[in-house]
Amino acid sequence: MFDEHNELAKVFRMARERFHESDLQPVKIRLIGTRAKDGRQYNFPTTTEVAALIVGTGDTEKGPRDVIIKDKHFGLKRISELHPSFMAMQYPLLFPYGEDGYRTDIPHNDVEQTGRRVRTAVTMREYYAFRFQQRKKEAKTRFQLGRLNQQQQVDAFICIQEGQRVILPASFTGSPRFTIQNYHDALAICKWVGPPDLFITMTCNPRWPEVREFLSLIPGQKPEDRPDIIAQVFKIKLDEQMDITLKYTCYSNIMYHLAAIYIIEFQKRGLPHVNMLLFLHEPDKLRTAADIDRLISAELPDPEKDPVAFEAVVQYMTHGPCGSLNPKCPCMHDGRCTKYYPKDFNNDTVIGEDDYPAYRRRNNGRVAEKNGHTIDNTFIVPYNVDLLVKYQAHINVEVCNKYTCTKYLFKYMNKGPYMALATVEEVTDNGIPGGQQANPEPPRDEIKSYLQCRYVSAAEACWRVFGFPIQYKYPPVQRLSCHLEEEQTVMFEDHEPLDQVLERVGTAKTPLTGWMEANRKYPEARKLTYHDFPTEWVWQSKEKK
Repeated sequence: MFDEHNELAKVFRMARERFHESDLQPVKIRLIGTRAKDGRQYNFPTTTEVAALIVGTGDTEKGPRDVIIKDKHFGLKRISELHPSFMAMQYPLLFPYGEDGYRTDIPHNDVEQTGRRVRTAVTMREYYAFRFQQRKKEAKTRFQLGRLNQQQQVDAFICIQEGQRVILPASFTGSPRFTIQNYHDALAICKWVGPPDLFITMTCNPRWPEVREFLSLIPGQKPEDRPDIIAQVFKIKLDEQMDITLKYTCYSNIMYHLAAIYIIEFQKRGLPHVNMLLFLHEPDKLRTAADIDRLISAELPDPEKDPVAFEAVVQYMTHGPCGSLNPKCPCMHDGRCTKYYPKDFNNDTVIGEDDYPAYRRRNNGRVAEKNGHTIDNTFIVPYNVDLLVKYQAHINVEVCNKYTCTKYLFKYMNKGPYMALATVEEVTDNGIPGGQQANPEPPRDEIKSYLQCRYVSAAEACWRVFGFPIQYKYPPVQRLSCHLEEEQTVMFEDHEPLDQVLERVGTAKTPLTGWMEANRKYPEARKLTYHDFPTEWVWQSKEKK
């Protein structure tokens, strides 16, 4: 009978012995938390996690990885990430039988039923999204390997990003050009509906009942061991919240929101985080202090009348405590809190000259215990009690009804991926980095050896492999192109015959020419400019009209 445990142990010993036989010089990668030349602060991760460092900022195309293997018959050989045995050789514990990984010719099992024409083979993203799922009738070896599983999830994301850029969904686009386009789309929504009214941030709670229930299927698992579960549960919660806030809402009265924008972040904390902007309908805008108090609170609830809300606020919506209570709090800098806590007491909400409100924080004697300290209303982060009680997570709700903060919010939400500074150091026999030896080598310019890298955690890798969107806009924005007469953009391949390209140029139609054609045919179309045309008319890309 096959003993799975002994076979896995044998594979592990073979991999370990092969690694010790390698003559590679031992090196270590050290993260550097400092400020780069462009002014960005590259912070250290605040959680223990497996992450990938992709050299560069994402604005330039990178070539494939240089993967070299030693063939038994032909010596050294170079392979790509698309090789069926790449993952099996990289992770023998995850592929104990040496089975093939992804291949480019895996057909969809519904090709005949659906009549697929554009793409009949499984993409690399679809393959790994399938493999990362836990199933009852399959072995649980992958999900019991902890960090090794996270490493393979991150490695799979890098292979997808570098190997199949052409067919990647919007979740993978993260270049500066894409970020600028999102920023312009957000400004277009703002121009149509006005400035945003609410700024909401929500962080995943790894202690959600759904997460605990799924982790209980494999005893001994912790939330940090399953970033795939964290990503899926947070996506379900986020979709539910968007459905509520856009349609029915759990606020104290019914509101119909005209538009919404959100961006997903991971903040080097191992958990997904969302920044959301909501645009309210005109009758529901928060114009007075009473309107703000109706939706937003910055006080401890009454523990006798609403004990559930009181416990939720103390657990999720308490800042610090910092200041004199805890001078060593991470938010403290030069003896002051960078978030300006504790706040001052206010008997009423006051809207300042800059339209930024100072929320009501009455000195009503309500206190609570947090991390061994007694706190009051001055340490409470603004929240909406209905959202907080329903989702049991950190959900900060702020008012932002002013044009001057609009561009800042949009730029903040589209600031791009998280980055890290790293350097590669040689490790001597005694484990001391090369720069700290008793007889060091001549000094070298370490500034030039620093690498500016994109930081991709296991949680972000799972989110993107599953194809979940990083950014969301409602309503959708259509970008309208402009060109001179007979100067339409035409795409063609290098191998296409010139006569076919010229024939296609003569019949090329664009939204601009379609708008002119509609103006000639329909009198009602002449009432709208080219900029406002998509609000009432739809461009059919296949029919070119």
